[in-house]
Amino acid sequence: MQSVRLRCDGEAVINVDDEVLERAGRIRLLVMDCDGVLTDGRIIFLPGGDETKQFDSKDGHGLRMASRAGLRLAIISGRQSFAVRTRAEDLGVAHLYEKAWNKLEPFNEVMAAEAVSPEEVCVMGDDVTDIPLLRRAGLAVSVSDAVDEAKACSHYVTLHAGGKGAVREVVELILKAQGKWEGEMARYYEDCQE
Repeated sequence: MQSVRLRCDGEAVINVDDEVLERAGRIRLLVMDCDGVLTDGRIIFLPGGDETKQFDSKDGHGLRMASRAGLRLAIISGRQSFAVRTRAEDLGVAHLYEKAWNKLEPFNEVMAAEAVSPEEVCVMGDDVTDIPLLRRAGLAVSVSDAVDEAKACSHYVTLHAGGKGAVREVVELILKAQGKWEGEMARYYEDCQE
């Protein structure tokens, strides 16, 4: 068991199983559910039939860091929303599937488009609809407030809840496992003087 310091509220050091680090080291594609992973799961309905959601800015910046480090990004959601499309476009998410009741078909399409094997895919989920993907992923991750059935299918359960830093936590885990975290952080220290 190795100690890996992840960004947490405070100075938490979590022990990450060597198998999880090995799995994270192979990841080339991050596939996320939206509601309950990128958001806290709450949906606000707007006049006219659309809906809105709240996204965590740290998750967003983590996804930008992931992209810069070479990870490809996908969102597969059972719902459809202008807010999700806007957020995905803003973050440069390469693949967005909405109204995906059966998530396996888009999952397979994304893997084919990115020419990756299941072992190279990290899936983040929170509910039973994500189980088929979690069971196929090289690194299956559930957020801390996921249903027990999703957690039981996961290699790693985040400290953070969905929509509250869980995605950033996983990005950091992957980049640290791949030895890319320090390189990504270097840009923020370039102008610092001692």
